[in-house]
Amino acid sequence: MAAEGQTVSEYIIHHLTNLTYGKLPAGFERIGSDGHSEVLTADTWTFAHGGAEAAAMGFMAIHVDSMIWSIGLGLVFCFLFRRVAVKASSGVPSGFVNIAEMVVEFVDSNVKDTFHGRNPLIAPLALTIFVWVFLMNLMDLIPVDLIPWLLMLAGVEYQKIVPSTDVNITMGMAVGVFVLMIYYSIKIKGMGFVKELTMNPFNHPLFIPVNLFMEVVGLLAKPFSLGLRLFGNMYAGEMIFILIAALYGAGVMWMLPAGLLQLGWSIFHILVITLQAFIFMVLTVVYLSMAHEDH
Repeated sequence: MAAEGQTVSEYIIHHLTNLTYGKLPAGFERIGSDGHSEVLTADTWTFAHGGAEAAAMGFMAIHVDSMIWSIGLGLVFCFLFRRVAVKASSGVPSGFVNIAEMVVEFVDSNVKDTFHGRNPLIAPLALTIFVWVFLMNLMDLIPVDLIPWLLMLAGVEYQKIVPSTDVNITMGMAVGVFVLMIYYSIKIKGMGFVKELTMNPFNHPLFIPVNLFMEVVGLLAKPFSLGLRLFGNMYAGEMIFILIAALYGAGVMWMLPAGLLQLGWSIFHILVITLQAFIFMVLTVVYLSMAHEDH
C-alpha cells in the first residue's frame, strides 16, 4: 500500500522505477533526500535517486534489479532442471520430475509441429525460453509491496522484481532471437537470403528498392513485436496490481474490495503469465523455422 506521506501518483512512480546504476555527467545537480542540492564536479558512477537521474545517465545505465532477478531466475531454471535430469529414470516419475517431464513433452510436441528444419538447438532453446519467461512473469504474483519494502529496510530505495516488465529485458531477448534468425538465414540460404530480400514479392529488378524496403521493415518488425508484446502485457498487469495495492491506502472500507480484486486478478493473471511465455516461445520457433526454409 502507499507509504505514509506518499500520494498515489508518487506511489505508482516509485514502484515503476528501476534500481539504476550509471554515470551522472559533470555539472548535474543532485537533490538529496534532505532537500539539499549538490552539483557534481566530475562524471560520477552511482545509483540513481529517482527517474530524473536515471534518465540523465543515458543509454549506458544498467537496471541492476532487472539484471539480478533475470539472471537469478535463469540459474533457478538451470538448477531445477539439472536436478530433474539427475533424478530421471525409466520408472514412473513423481513430484517435480513429473512436472518437468510434462513441460519438456509439451515444448517438444510444439517444436515438432512448428519447426520444419533440422537443428538440435531449437528444442532446448524453446524449453529455456518458455520456462525462463514463465519464471520471470511468475514474479508478478508476489505482492507488489513485499520485497521492495523488505529491501527498503536494508537501504535499497527502488526495486522492480518482475524482469519482464522492463523493456530492456524483453527487447534483449528479442534481439538475441533476431541474431539467430539472421545467422541461420545466411547459413541455410546463403545468397538466397539476399534474393529473398530483394526479389519478393515482386520478381523484377525494377522493384528491388521497393522489395528491399518492405522485406527489411517486415524483418525488423519481428523482434520489436516479440519484445514489445511481452513487455506491454506484463507491464499492464503489474500496473493493475499496483493500482489495486494503492486502494488499501484509501481507507478501511476499500480493503475488502481491494482484497477481492487482488485475488481475482491474481487468478486471471496465472493464465496471462503462462500464455505470454508460450507466445514468446512459439513465435521464436516460428521465426527460426522461417529462417531455415530455403525455397
